[in-house]
Amino acid sequence: MSRKARLQACLNTALTPMHLEVSDESHMHNVPEGAESHFKVLAVSEAFAGEKLIDRHRRVNALVRDELTDGLHALAIHAWTPQEWFDKGGGAAPASPECLGGSKQAS
Repeated sequence: MSRKARLQACLNTALTPMHLEVSDESHMHNVPEGAESHFKVLAVSEAFAGEKLIDRHRRVNALVRDELTDGLHALAIHAWTPQEWFDKGGGAAPASPECLGGSKQAS
């Protein structure tokens, strides 16, 4: 099972999101092909209602702790309530910035 599939399964089970996007952004970084090391998550769930942003991030990081100790290097987290998602237009997560490390750095 791919890391993306494991992340999706874990987050679906724990958060019961009304919307979930898990994007492998490893290709945007200076890592070997197929590294599955950099991901972005957009999770829209009532589970985040009443939580501060830092607590939402801590919750997601705790859920994927095993992946973080087994090669997941970076995880961009967008953890929104359904109302926040609707307020933002119900679209996709914000675009990730360009990688500034390794051979991908602009000269």
